[in-house]
Amino acid sequence: MEFKRNIMITGGAGFIGSHVVRLFVNRYPDCRIINVDKLTYAGNLGNLRDIEDMPNYVFEKADICDFDRMLEIMRTYDVGGIIHLAAESHVDRSIRDPFTFARTNVMGTLSLLQAARSLWEDSGWMTGSSRCMFYHISTDEVYGALELNHPEGIRSDFSAHEVYGDSFFTEETKYRPHSPYSASKASSDHFVRAFHDTYGMPAIVTNCSNNYGPYQFPEKLIPLFINNIRHNRPLPVYGKGENVRDWLYVEDHARAIDLIFHRGEPGATYNIGGFNEWKNIDIVKVLIKTVDSLLGRPEGYSDSLITYVTDRKGHDLRYAIDSSRLHRELGWSPSLQFEEGIVKTVRWYLDNQEWMDDVTSGGYMKYYDEMYGRR
Repeated sequence: MEFKRNIMITGGAGFIGSHVVRLFVNRYPDCRIINVDKLTYAGNLGNLRDIEDMPNYVFEKADICDFDRMLEIMRTYDVGGIIHLAAESHVDRSIRDPFTFARTNVMGTLSLLQAARSLWEDSGWMTGSSRCMFYHISTDEVYGALELNHPEGIRSDFSAHEVYGDSFFTEETKYRPHSPYSASKASSDHFVRAFHDTYGMPAIVTNCSNNYGPYQFPEKLIPLFINNIRHNRPLPVYGKGENVRDWLYVEDHARAIDLIFHRGEPGATYNIGGFNEWKNIDIVKVLIKTVDSLLGRPEGYSDSLITYVTDRKGHDLRYAIDSSRLHRELGWSPSLQFEEGIVKTVRWYLDNQEWMDDVTSGGYMKYYDEMYGRR
């Protein structure tokens, strides 16, 4: 079958990546989608069972740090576009093992950039009638933390606006990463921009806020706490739970990626956020109320599961994304408010306990060991 375009998506078996792969496979049947994933603990092909037999879908198990392998895949499929999501992303893990984060997030990105340059530069950055594009997905954590209007921090007698004012991360905000994870992502962002500026590679960087939704690995707050509430396990909240994050439903993020990949300006940066800020402790309370309600438990049944633990090292207090450029230039806006999205998300995890059990038990990894082997 002849395809109009061949698009490579790295990290396509992960949380956000699987949603992007599914969207592209279903929306663009005339394009071949090549999912490249190393299948580390966070990669799960069970996330893509519904599209794994589609004629325009291909999976390649590979490490993005392997330059020769990346170049081989790009040449084999004549790749004309790359959407790069593969990354180590858990801050706690980065604090324990910064070398792995530097290797994957920095050297892996550089490997992809150099392979794409080797393939595309000879063709004048064009493959057939379609423009080449290297699209790098990053995080709002590269910006550091937003300053407080009141140095004493959050008090119950202050409104959120009094504490934070109108401050948001914009595309012009200076980078101030505070964790090994965010430092590794900041470095990879700079490499992508350097390849655009030095070699003329068509490249785009987006920085997104916290994602939530189906298929998220249960080391992250929302799926972890949904599962813990269901099984009456403790809910460990860092510090006093006052850290604030901007939450974005993962399918809205996938829609934004699709739009930017096809219509974004090469060399540009776009912020993607939900305009949807919540304190961590308030998120936990919403999860308790929603899970208990859907399980038919009385209100307040799981409140006693909240346990306050020592705060994470370098834990930024607040992130908040200004997505107005993306809305103004490309017309994107989130489709779901958090209250609607969280009910949809909780229902999915409660209805897919088999998926959760397979992930938490490590059963999915044993299957991949037998099928692909481990390197």
